[in-house]
Amino acid sequence: MNAPGQNAGSKILPLANLAATEALAGRLAALARAGDIIGLSGELGAGKTAFARAFICARLGATEVPSPTFTLVQVYEGDGAPIWHVDLYRLIHSEEIFELGIEDAFDSAICLIEWPEKMAGHGPDDWLELRLAPGDTEHSRRAAFTPRGARAEQIMQLLAVG
Repeated sequence: MNAPGQNAGSKILPLANLAATEALAGRLAALARAGDIIGLSGELGAGKTAFARAFICARLGATEVPSPTFTLVQVYEGDGAPIWHVDLYRLIHSEEIFELGIEDAFDSAICLIEWPEKMAGHGPDDWLELRLAPGDTEHSRRAAFTPRGARAEQIMQLLAVG
């Protein structure tokens, strides 16, 4: 069932605590490949950076993952596709994404994009939106997945979401 305000194509997954959020990030990290774009939406404090940190650590092992709020982009190299962790919160105009070189990463990297709504029509055609929202308890969350293309649909099926 969709929560109020969610897209009709969204599928909701309750996350009881941080460990459940990290486990979901790990499952998604195991499936991701070059060209996969995951947009992390939600209010401040919803858990976007925590999710990205767990995703990156699941792919690369224990590593420092600072928030890219001020640098805007952090790139992580390891075995396989590089991971671009992007935070668009501070952008004023959607065209500014091109100054980051992000369009090249759309094809050759795994992109984790916080605040994807800041791309406002300049983003990729195929991406998976993961909207995080507070759950019923202090540490719980709701993850709403909305596929925006064929690969995003495939990822949802592989995750067994929906």
